[in-house]
Amino acid sequence: MIIVNTDFVTGKQIKETLGLVRGNTIQTKSIGKDIKAGFRHMAGGEIKEYTEMLAESREIALQRMIEKAEALGADAVINVRFMTSAIMGGAAEILAYGTAVTLK
Repeated sequence: MIIVNTDFVTGKQIKETLGLVRGNTIQTKSIGKDIKAGFRHMAGGEIKEYTEMLAESREIALQRMIEKAEALGADAVINVRFMTSAIMGGAAEILAYGTAVTLK
């Protein structure tokens, strides 16, 4: 599966547009990691617990989007984007979306 954030795949032609595909997840950290993150927030610097959580969330959302594209018979997903929304303190939704296509 080819995944790109452009509206084309270099060296390929789009045969058919299959439609929008998306994958999402809502993640939170455990209370212990939230406490650690709170201390880091007060001290300043990177909050590694949340960095890790969001990186993991992006991978889950991306994989779910790919699974939906594969179910449609897509060869690629173009115009891939990510969106993040705060749901509540310490929890975030990550959405991955793009256009599933077949290639010539």
